[in-house]
Amino acid sequence: MRRASGCVCAAVLWAAAPLWGQEAPFLALPLDCVPGESCYVEDYVDRVEDTGQGDYACGIKTRDGHRGTDFALTNWAAYEHGVNVLAAAPGIVEATRDGMEDRQYSKDNAEKVGGREYGNAVRIRHENGLQTLYCHLREGSVAVRSGDAAERGTVLGKIGMSGKTNYQHVHLSILDDGAHLDPFAPKVAKTCGEMDETLWLDPLTYTKTGMFTAGFSDTVPDFADVKSGAARRLEITATRPLVLYTHFFHAQVGDVLTLQVAGPKGPVFENAETLDAPKRSQFQAYGRKAPTGGWAQGTYRGTATLQRDGQTLAVRFTEVTVR
Repeated sequence: MRRASGCVCAAVLWAAAPLWGQEAPFLALPLDCVPGESCYVEDYVDRVEDTGQGDYACGIKTRDGHRGTDFALTNWAAYEHGVNVLAAAPGIVEATRDGMEDRQYSKDNAEKVGGREYGNAVRIRHENGLQTLYCHLREGSVAVRSGDAAERGTVLGKIGMSGKTNYQHVHLSILDDGAHLDPFAPKVAKTCGEMDETLWLDPLTYTKTGMFTAGFSDTVPDFADVKSGAARRLEITATRPLVLYTHFFHAQVGDVLTLQVAGPKGPVFENAETLDAPKRSQFQAYGRKAPTGGWAQGTYRGTATLQRDGQTLAVRFTEVTVR
């Protein structure tokens, strides 16, 4: 599972001192999409030292120990069609990896990704001495090789779900001689919210609202099981209920949460709810009992979407197999 909720953002931030001394932004968006429309930032670098989690803006859109920026898509069809991961800056390809399967990470398959948690990946070294690392690429999509020259916008591969992840995204890490930099605030600040230079050529808008996770279960789960990951089912018996849940945070009054499921025979359900008293961190679940004779066997896809004034703030996709 990705992270636990409810951690208080500590005032002391991650203090791995970078060696980089230049201030010129050099990064473009690392994928072919439109921020706020077809993609969004799901997770930022964790700036909190030791345990706990907190992003550069004092929010909780990160995970404990997360050392990169995660870009996710708002549309499953786009993912299936294939969305290109792009070089964020010109440089030389130093290393690549391909051949790892796209699948939801769980305790059942953890051994298969041990030591290769980043999945299929590409690493590029840039003229300013920094490196960019693009992770979780789709199996078979890596389009460059070590030694290749990449321009800004060169196609490196496609967004995937390889390695240690349970949703489709590209993880971008910025490295300075082994130290990780936060591209939104590359200098080490004493407190969160203390903004400094950015590495982005076109800075991205920040919102503190987001989703921790979404998953399937065969009963309405306990909140503790949602947070720990115990609620998630990768397979469900055909006669059991089909329940989609999501764990989200910092929603506002009037935001709309939609839970929808489609299966081998088409739509199963869709439930949209306008939030009238959202909490700092909460979960929502919606489901249906199995029909007479049970669910059709096959793959069922769930989508949890959080919107504000018609704009998508966060989306999580998940799948389950009915046996």
